[in-house]
Amino acid sequence: MIRIIESPREGMQGFPLIIPTMEKVRYINQLLQVGFDVVEVGSRVSSKIIPQMADSMDVVNLLKIKGSRSGRMILATGIRGAELVAAKAEITHISYPFSFSPAFLRLNLNTTPEQSLETVATFTSLCMEQGKQAVIYVSMAFGNPYSEPWSQEILAGWVRKLHHAGATTIVLSNVSIELGPLLIFEVYSRLIPVFPGVEFGLHLHTTNDGWYEQVNAAYMAGCRRFDSVTGGHGGCPMAGEKMMGNLDTRNLLEFATIKKIAVNIDWKALEKAYQIEHEIFDLSQPFVRAKEGLTAKSYKPKP
Repeated sequence: MIRIIESPREGMQGFPLIIPTMEKVRYINQLLQVGFDVVEVGSRVSSKIIPQMADSMDVVNLLKIKGSRSGRMILATGIRGAELVAAKAEITHISYPFSFSPAFLRLNLNTTPEQSLETVATFTSLCMEQGKQAVIYVSMAFGNPYSEPWSQEILAGWVRKLHHAGATTIVLSNVSIELGPLLIFEVYSRLIPVFPGVEFGLHLHTTNDGWYEQVNAAYMAGCRRFDSVTGGHGGCPMAGEKMMGNLDTRNLLEFATIKKIAVNIDWKALEKAYQIEHEIFDLSQPFVRAKEGLTAKSYKPKP
C-alpha cells in the first residue's frame, strides 16, 4: 500500500485567478469522496501574500465529511493559525512548512530555522492536545538554490531535531530544485532506518519529466507516503524561483498500477473530480485576477 495525500490547496494557491469559494467547495467535496488518505483543503496564511487562500476557513465550514474516509488537512504558518484550525472538528491534520534554509524562511515565514524549530515543538504539542495529526514539511530538503550549505548530514541533523521536537510525520520537499532519482534514493535510504518512529513522505515538485524514476526511487528506499495534485497544478509562490508544478495524481496512480500496489480509490468518484478540476483550472473562466481583489465575478459553473 501507499498513502496518497491529495492537495487541492497546492494546486490552487499559485493559480493566477481567484477561484470562487463555492467552486473550491464543490471540487474539494468531490475529492473527499475518492478515497485519498488525506485531502489538504486550505491554509492559514496571510491573504496579502496568498489571496487565493483567504477563504480557507469558509471552505472548511462547508465540507461534507459524512461518508468520507479521507482525513482533512490545513497548512498553518504559525501557532495562532494552528490554534484556530485545531478548534475545527472537520480538520484532522495540520501541517507546518519548516525549512533549515535561512533564505527560504526569511522569504516564506520571516523567521529563522531556530525560531521555526521552536514553533514546531509548540505546534506538535498543540496537535497532540487537540487530537490532531501534526505533519511537518521540510522545504529545500534535497538541496539549496541560495548558495547556503546543504548536505545529507545537515538534513539528517535537522530531522533529528524535528523528531526531538515531537514530529512523527516528516515530509521532504524539493520546492524549486530538479531532483535525480539517485539523490532521492540516498536520502530516504539514509533517514528511514535511523528514524523508525517517523513516517517519511515525499512532496515532489516536478516538471513531470522523469516522474516515474523519482517516485520509484523513494518507494524502493521505503517511502510509502506521497503528496500529489490532480493535474499537477501549483507550486510554492514564495520559493523565489520559477514555480515547478507538483506530482500529478494521475501519474502516482499509474505508478501504483504498474507496481501492482493496492490503492483504495473510488474510480468513478475520481473521474468526476477530474471533470471538476478541468472546469476550474480552465484559464478562460471569468474569475477575478488575484491581484485585483478577492470578490469573484458572476460565475455559473458548467453543468
